[in-house]
Amino acid sequence: MTLEKVDLKKARKTLFTAPPGRFVPVTAPRVSYLMVDGHGDPNRNPEYGRAVKSLYSTAYAAKFACKAKGTDFVVAPLEGLWSASDPESFAARRKDEWDWTMMIMLPDEVDEEMVRAAQAKAREKLGTLPESLRLATLDEGLCLQALHIGSYDDEGSLLASLHHDIMPAGGYDFAGPHHEVYLSDPRKTAPEKLKTILRQPVR
Repeated sequence: MTLEKVDLKKARKTLFTAPPGRFVPVTAPRVSYLMVDGHGDPNRNPEYGRAVKSLYSTAYAAKFACKAKGTDFVVAPLEGLWSASDPESFAARRKDEWDWTMMIMLPDEVDEEMVRAAQAKAREKLGTLPESLRLATLDEGLCLQALHIGSYDDEGSLLASLHHDIMPAGGYDFAGPHHEVYLSDPRKTAPEKLKTILRQPVR
């Protein structure tokens, strides 16, 4: 018998689609994630690569645990929450100032017990895992969201427009960290063709 496979990109389509280069309002529901925290330039800090590898290893272990129980899911794209004491550092791309939480969305069926078992499997494979690796929920509510096509370093002008024009004009204030959803695999996609959802929780 073929298992039904949950694809969160389809089941929660609103969170993975947006018009290119144009911010629109969306309401993000409460969602479960695997999360790992860190700080600094992801291109230079080796902890970033370790965090991402640990997330994927744990997510795939959770997937196989689900299959053993009769369900299955597609491992969702990598996502990241980015924050800094000065929001201008995003538009200016001052990456050494950034705090980050890298994440992979999970179906609601994956609970704490399954994640602990998946962590144990991932630890067998990788040796150690970041201490901050955990199952947590995110409930962002009202957000402004756009699709950026191009290099991550070219996001600055779109974010500057969001911060200086769109949010002030709409009477919005920041209500959470800058959120990115990486729809493309940078190992297989040319920088100018990368697709990234940019999301900003607002109030």
